[in-house]
Formats: sequence, structure tokens, C-alpha cells
Amino acid sequence: MNFFEHQDRARKQTRWLVVAFVLAVLAIVAAIDVILLLALGLTSYEAGEALSATQVIAANAPLLAGGAVASAAVIGLASLFKTASLRSGGGQVARQLGGTLVESDTRDAKRRRLRNVVEEIALASGVPVPEIYVLEQESGINAFAAGFTPSDAAVAVTRGTLEKLDRNELQGVIAHEFSHILNGDMRINIRLMGTLFGILLLALIGRRVLIHSHIAGRSRDKNGAIVLMIAFGLMAVGYVGLFFGRWIKAAVSRQREYLADASAVQFTRDPDGISGALKKIAVYSDASYLDADSEEISHMLFGDGRKMMMFSTHPPLNKRITRVDPQFQPEDLERLAARIQRDQIQARRAEEKRRSESATPEKRMFDAGGIIDGIGQPDWERMLMAASIAASIPDHITQAAHSTEWAPEVLFYTLLDGDRNVREQQLLAVSGKMGGDSEAQVQALFKAAGVPSPEQRLPLLEIAFPALKRRPPDFISRVLDTAQAMIDADGRVDIFEYLLARVIKMHLWESHNPHRVRISGDKKIADYSMEARALLAVLARHGSTGPGSAEAAFAVGLETLGMDPQTPLPDERDWMAVMDSALPRLDRLKSAEKEKLVTAMAGVVLHDGRLDATEMELLRVSSHLIHVPLPLLHVPQ
Repeated sequence: MNFFEHQDRARKQTRWLVVAFVLAVLAIVAAIDVILLLALGLTSYEAGEALSATQVIAANAPLLAGGAVASAAVIGLASLFKTASLRSGGGQVARQLGGTLVESDTRDAKRRRLRNVVEEIALASGVPVPEIYVLEQESGINAFAAGFTPSDAAVAVTRGTLEKLDRNELQGVIAHEFSHILNGDMRINIRLMGTLFGILLLALIGRRVLIHSHIAGRSRDKNGAIVLMIAFGLMAVGYVGLFFGRWIKAAVSRQREYLADASAVQFTRDPDGISGALKKIAVYSDASYLDADSEEISHMLFGDGRKMMMFSTHPPLNKRITRVDPQFQPEDLERLAARIQRDQIQARRAEEKRRSESATPEKRMFDAGGIIDGIGQPDWERMLMAASIAASIPDHITQAAHSTEWAPEVLFYTLLDGDRNVREQQLLAVSGKMGGDSEAQVQALFKAAGVPSPEQRLPLLEIAFPALKRRPPDFISRVLDTAQAMIDADGRVDIFEYLLARVIKMHLWESHNPHRVRISGDKKIADYSMEARALLAVLARHGSTGPGSAEAAFAVGLETLGMDPQTPLPDERDWMAVMDSALPRLDRLKSAEKEKLVTAMAGVVLHDGRLDATEMELLRVSSHLIHVPLPLLHVPQ
């Protein structure tokens, strides 16, 4: 069967789906009218009237017709609404399940491998590279492709797929999903999601009425029993509809899964890839099952989303494996399980050995290259450092940072000055803008732990941020105003205070405007060379330790960027204005250009071969403001 035959078959299946849906709706509407007839008959019986079914129908024909129209309208409109909500593309389906987009410049090795495989198959297929998502919370082995056309397609895999499959097996799974993209299966899958949502909605309505049925149960109105009966009837009809919906999905999906498996073999020329993935699903305890509710997308998945006794959307695993690997024997699964268990034990031992060998930080963490290599890939050494810093923060301060009630005060606490007079002015600012209770809470934090050390301030902010962002926007605005007033309390602003305030503002704004955030742009350093020089100059001046130190640090940064190291160090008197202008522009750099810039920034800070806690946090916060999450850095004692 060639491409065009697949497309023709998909169109025929779509027409069959429409017919099956209409028949299911008619059956559901008829069942609802039967329930109404029973309810009306019960009402007439309680009223002392003994009416026959024909008389009840004749007396209530308009009501029954209205019920039929209303039921059909509810199902149809719900289906249309669901389908319309998915028109933004396959990525919408992935995001609804908690999928995380895999960026093109990801540094994670497993996600990089996934992107490479997807891009290779897309290029080989002659279709645009789809969006790629990972379902981080799912440990089972599964995947799906979603979208109306190849142009808006998305491919999603579970975290278990990345961690448990080798490259050949991953390639087989992705090739399977691409066959759905190329053969027109995705469009059918999206339509199935919409139609089945309409049918299931009746069950949801009935269940909602039952939840609130205590109102009817407590009422002395005799119609309470009728309300309950209608609710039970709606739920029963809805689940009957769901039963037929699953039957439709199974009828549409099963044969297509066999064809997609065969297409995967044709794509990769390696039956061991797809069969190896299927065998691992059969062996692992979590198989292909998802923790998320997979009812709506079960027909789209690579494997069953949950264990089902009947009407599974996928053929039995053993049959799928035998189709692509005729030599397969059930005993092969036992041998595979034993091998996986052996590999896991060896991997744990190797990890324990690696951790013991890396207990002492190496010099590699203390140079610009080591810093860049660690971005997005915090290793065990940095985990130990994070644990050390977390342990240095008193427990009650940490608990306050996790509390929605105390999080704003923890933010204010991080800004407290070591000078008593300045601190008094800061507390007055808190009292004036946030009230006496807030000031008292900040006072309590200070009395309990004193002024936080430089290396604790940014981690405390990062811990408090999830609780802080749950506050309403107007409250957040007051918090930002208060933080700025605390910074201005001593009539001067040091660079760390300035940058910390900008990080707070940036994170809080982005949490309420995620659709407007761009992590990287399309500019080069050459487009913003003046801004890059200005940023390096500010860092050099604020990190200098003696005569000529700032000039030497500045020259190191320029040389890293390929600029003339003989360029004189600018005299940036209004450094805050310089940073306000430079950082938003530098945030528009391409990812590769940001890497060069952060390398240059690290070179400026590290030019004298030393790094104190203030310089470390200065570098980290500066990087945060251009959306580069710098990991913790080792500060030599």
C-alpha cells in the first residue's frame, strides 16, 4: 500500500467514523427519551393517573422532541468545541498532558538524541520537523503523534521512553509515529478525541448531578427521586456511549497499529528497533501505562495507556512483536528481563563509584569552560554544593520560603543590609508599603538568623519564588515596589542589589505572562557589540581587586568575544542605566551567541584566578537576566 492508497484509506475511515458517530448519537438520544418516558410515567403514576406508554408519548411529545434535540445539541456542540480547542496544533494535546517542549539547543544528551532521531526521519520523509515534547512525569514507555497536518504536528514521548530505550529502539518508536503522520492517521485521531468527548460529556453531567443529589435527597419534593433517576440515566447512557466509543476506537486503531509497526521497519530497515521497544514494554512493570488520564488519547498512543480488559485500542504485544520478528518466542522476554536487571545493578554500582570519586571538587568547575559545560547539566558535585548551601540556611527560614504567607517577607529578608542604620530604613520602607505585620515578620526572620550570607540570597529567592508567584498581580506589584524602596534606602545601589531586584521582577512578570517570554532570539553579538562591551565593563569594575585589575579583566572578556583587547575600559558612571539598556538587548541573542557572552563574563570574573561568593552570585544573577541558568559554582576556601 503506497502513500496515496494510505491517504484514500484514511478518508474512507473518516467517513465510516462520521457514520458510526451519528448512529451512536441517535442511539443515545433514543435512550435519553426512554429515560424521560420512564420519569414521566412515574410522575403520572404518583399523580394517580394510569396512562399507557402511548398516552404518555402523546401527552409529552413536545417535551420528548425537545429532549432529543437538546441531547443531540449537547453532544454535537461539545464535540465541535473540543475539536476547535485542538486547532492550535498537536502541541496542544502534548501540553494538556504536561508535555515539555524540547528546544532545538537542548544540552541534555537524551533529549538531544531524541531531537536528532526526529529530525533525521522528518528529513528522510520530506515533511517539516514536528514539535517535540517529553512527558516528564511518565515513567512508562509510550509516545504519540498529534495534529491535523504534518505542518502542525507534534511528537511526544514519555520520560520512560528516553531512559529505557536505546537509540535503535527509540528510532523504531519515532518511525512508528511518523507513519501515523504520513498516512493521515493523526487527523482521524483528533476527530476521535472530539467526537468521544461529546459522548462522554453526558456521563460527566450525570455524575455532577449525582454529586449534588443531596439537595434533591433532602428536599421533601417528590420529584427528588425523579431527578436522581434522570441523573443515573444520563450517567448510564453516557457510559454506554463511552462503551461504543471505545469500540469505535478499537475498530479504527488496531489495524493501523500493525501497519505503523510495519512502516517503522520499512523506515529503519531494522526490525530489532521496533520489536526491542515492544519487548521492553512487555518486560517493565510500568509497561506503557500513563499516570495521566489517557482515555481521550488512548487510540493515539504507541502502546496501551492503561490496562484494559476489553476493547483495547492496540493489538496484544506478543502479536505485534511476532509480526515484525517472526523468530520471537515468549521465553525471550524472560531473558530480556534478567539482562535489564543485571544492567541496572551494574549502573547503580558505577554511579556510586563515580560519586565517591567526585566527592572532592575538581578545578574544572573553577574555569570558564567548566562553567559553560555545567549549564543545564548540574552534576553530582553541584548537587553536593546545593545540599551544603541548603543545609546552611536555618530550617525555619527554609520553611518560611516555602510558605505562601511568608514568601514575600523572605524576599525582603534577602535584601537586608548589614549596616544597622540602613536596615532600620529598610524596615520602615516595609512597614510603610506592606504594613506592620509584614515588618514584624521580616524582623522575626532577622532575629532568628541574622543577615543572610551572599551565597544564600539567590537560592532563598529561588526557593521562595513558587510560593510568591501564587499571589495576585496587584500584591506582586506592591512587593516589587517595596523591594525597590529597600534597595534605595541607603541612597546607593550596589550591583548585586540591582541585579537581584531585576531577577525578582523578571521571574514574577514571566510567571504571569508565559506566552510572551522568549528564551533566545536571533541576534548576534556583532549586532550588540556596544552593549556587550558595556556589560563586561560594569562586571570588570565591580569585580576589580586593585590597580589595573579592571582593565585586565575587561581585556580578557573582549578577547573571548573576538574583539580588540586593546579597547580602553569605558568609564560607565551611570552603570544602572547602562545595564537597563544592555541586558534586554543581549537577551535577544541566539543561544550560541549567549554561550560566547557568558564565557566572556566568566572570563572577566575569573581573570585573577579567584572567585569569592559575591562574584559568584554576581555572575549567576547577570546570566539569569539573559535567560541562562548558571549552575552553582565552587568557591575555594
